[in-house]
Amino acid sequence: MVKQSHTVKIKICGMTSIEDTFLAVNGGADAVGFIFYKKSPRCISANTVKSIVRALPPFVETVGVFVNESAERVNRIAESCDLSAVQLHGDESPAFCKKIRRKVIKAVRVKGKESFDGMSSYKVSAFLLDSYSDQQQGGTGETFDWRLVSEGKKYGPVILAGGLDPSNVAHAIQKVKPYAVDVCSGVERIPGIKDPARLQAFIKAVKASKS
Repeated sequence: MVKQSHTVKIKICGMTSIEDTFLAVNGGADAVGFIFYKKSPRCISANTVKSIVRALPPFVETVGVFVNESAERVNRIAESCDLSAVQLHGDESPAFCKKIRRKVIKAVRVKGKESFDGMSSYKVSAFLLDSYSDQQQGGTGETFDWRLVSEGKKYGPVILAGGLDPSNVAHAIQKVKPYAVDVCSGVERIPGIKDPARLQAFIKAVKASKS
């Protein structure tokens, strides 16, 4: 298990341009996320991601986000874009996760304690805990009951997502003590376009917090 006395990692998700990606990286983000889900307003092409990743400095983690895709397509895109990890945000099974040839982050959409049923079957690098919505797979901008996170932490490192923004992320870190935090809509001007001031404020709040 990961020790809790660490610097909380920062992932900025939903990148759609090289400008926003470098804004996050130069601001201090540890990882950036690219969404390959066609129904997302933040969907980005593999060719664009490939050019962005190629331009990034070393030691930046790059994560591809997929929803109920074939393992073949996930692996093909992850390989061609040279992604560090793959985040699976749909109904992917433990057997499916084993087919992925990258580190896997499995997203769990939290509704209640029952949301954690079956997590022990997943042998993945980390779990991303997001807010449940029957309308969309992620990027809801809504928080969930953080008291439930302790249940998820029994199964591996936890990345906290769902409704985080510059105003609440420090409190979230203090309460949850996650391995990492993930933000998307909370630092945007409009869906897919980051707000420089909110992005910097978010990163600053995380780095000033004590996990």
